[in-house]
Amino acid sequence: MNFKYTFAAGLSLLALASCQQNGKKDNSEAKSERKLLDPANMDTTVHPGDNFFLYANGTWLKNNPIPSTETRWGSFNELQENNFKALHELLDAAAANKDAKTGSADQKVGDLYRSGMDSAAIDKAGITPINGMLKRIDDIKDANGLLAEIAQSQTEGMGKLFGFYVGPDDKHVTTEICQMGQGGLGLPDRDYYFDKDPRTTKIRDAYKQYQVTVFKELGEDSVTAMKDAADVFKLETALAGASMTRVEMRDPYKLYNKYNFESFDKVTPGIDWKVMFTNMKVGNQDSFLVGMPKFFAEVSKQLKATPLEVWKKYLKFHTLNDMAPYLSQNVSDARFAFYGTIVRGQKEQKPRWKRVLSVVDGSIGELLGQMYVDKHFKPEAKQRMMELLDNLQKTYADRINRLDWMSAVTKQKAIVKLNAFLKKIGYPDKWKDYSKLTIKGNDYVQNIVAASAFEYDYMINKLGKPVDKTEWGMTPPTVNAYYNPAFNEIVFPAGILQYPFFDMNADDAVNYGGIGAVIGHEMTHGFDDQGRLYDADGNLNNWWTSEDSAKFMQKANVVVSQFDGYTVLDSIHVNGHLTLGENLADLGGIAIAYEAFKKTKQGQSNEKIDGFTPDQRFFLSWAQVWRANTTPEELASRIKTDPHSPNIWRCNSPLSNMPEFYKAFDIKPGDKMYRDDATRAKVW
Repeated sequence: MNFKYTFAAGLSLLALASCQQNGKKDNSEAKSERKLLDPANMDTTVHPGDNFFLYANGTWLKNNPIPSTETRWGSFNELQENNFKALHELLDAAAANKDAKTGSADQKVGDLYRSGMDSAAIDKAGITPINGMLKRIDDIKDANGLLAEIAQSQTEGMGKLFGFYVGPDDKHVTTEICQMGQGGLGLPDRDYYFDKDPRTTKIRDAYKQYQVTVFKELGEDSVTAMKDAADVFKLETALAGASMTRVEMRDPYKLYNKYNFESFDKVTPGIDWKVMFTNMKVGNQDSFLVGMPKFFAEVSKQLKATPLEVWKKYLKFHTLNDMAPYLSQNVSDARFAFYGTIVRGQKEQKPRWKRVLSVVDGSIGELLGQMYVDKHFKPEAKQRMMELLDNLQKTYADRINRLDWMSAVTKQKAIVKLNAFLKKIGYPDKWKDYSKLTIKGNDYVQNIVAASAFEYDYMINKLGKPVDKTEWGMTPPTVNAYYNPAFNEIVFPAGILQYPFFDMNADDAVNYGGIGAVIGHEMTHGFDDQGRLYDADGNLNNWWTSEDSAKFMQKANVVVSQFDGYTVLDSIHVNGHLTLGENLADLGGIAIAYEAFKKTKQGQSNEKIDGFTPDQRFFLSWAQVWRANTTPEELASRIKTDPHSPNIWRCNSPLSNMPEFYKAFDIKPGDKMYRDDATRAKVW
């Protein structure tokens, strides 16, 4: 099963890259526009050795409460707001261009946006746009018809029961292969069905009520709706019980299970997978990967144990639930009241234009991305990023060669993998071809379905062809970055190449503490507890000696223990095993970025700016990346579902292991962040 390891959670966060065309301005002019590290954001009443996150960001946190349309508010959101304004202008212009040539980027982007903004037509239609889907479910007569509907929903990009995609075979990454994984749940994670704590119990009870609401929207009376909701919840609970936990899914070897039709039919009696694949438009494939065989065995069991009418209710519920954001306001609001407010603590929905903008980016993002980079991305940023990447890569090699716990043979292979990184910056060299996708200006739901079906066909068309390493997994405006082990690539979209991560006018301390640490983070994902199991070519192939693997895990377990000890919301602990990969990447990223920074002219000087030394500015830059206020509901949800730790610990924990940080801010024994040398995490 293929994964991408991202720098931050929330992949829909977008931002505008606003780099200067003519290189650096002088320092006074840059300062006049914006203080890259503003002391007014700090809370100097907090000792930096007690809580550096609050020391660096405390006043900003007090002055920036969470807006009612958000569940957290921080650096990423500030970037998002700037970018929303710019993208809004692009979308408004495209929607207003009634003379756009049919099939052009302007026409497709403009019509998709216009159809989503027509709230009067959408409200008037109610749920009628999905009547065809609902009728198909009503017409199901037997188990074969049920399986045919489940297969068809996959081709529409709406897999309701399990995940399905085409991607590189983890052990033969030059080959595209069909891959399947668990799914089918309405709650955010399988643990929500079983955990007994008050917070989870409240969410579970609210979900049951939401299910009743959905069935009422489908036309049922209260008594029938309550019965059907209970039946569907029972079915989901059975599926959840057979689902792997998120921690279990961190082991790529457990997820690599190759079958042919005959062998998998034995695991799932009653399901003819050759027929299923035919109905999913897949032909000429004699093998496929299954991440969680136990889950599919339970599906097979429930096809016999659960009455057909309950399965039909299950499909109806998930059809309306999945499509609710694109339907009338009463339906959309009902979904938001549960997933937005109850689960995440969001008080009100974002304005419609922001929601539709995100749909455009998610549906035809490379068309919108072309408009974006043409107007807002400058080639100077790409060149500067490549210089930073090269410096970080050389520094990483130096650190690997100096490791006292790794053998020479493993070091050699690690260097080979490091030097094989495929680097992608800004935007794709080859844009996706959307010529086969038809978008209309007056049918939002049909456009959503058409775009989803197009993506499915585009994916299926990869089978039997060489893996295309030019493809991107994020759109250009995205404020994020990722490492993809199958391609052994590190990817930095245009959206993240801006303040506070990156600024063409910034001193090196700010850029290395920001984007430098992001680069180091993504590189370290190639050597974290999961990424290290993939070789330089991207194959799942353990290239470590057994002794070195044991030493690595011993060091990684120190990180696990550190994060297990962090508490949020008084009683909820960070899950050190779930977040291990991201925590290792943060620890490696900041350490490598610091060493690379020390090779620069500023890094070797002691010249202060605004009263701070170069080293202090480096660490303050790191801290301001993580500034954010978060709702308690969002925090609790992320502890269960997010492989990234809460921002405060992403900021503080790596620093608590760095003697360079201790020296920069005079951290001493007795300070709350202080660790003696024997307890510090030291990996890469």
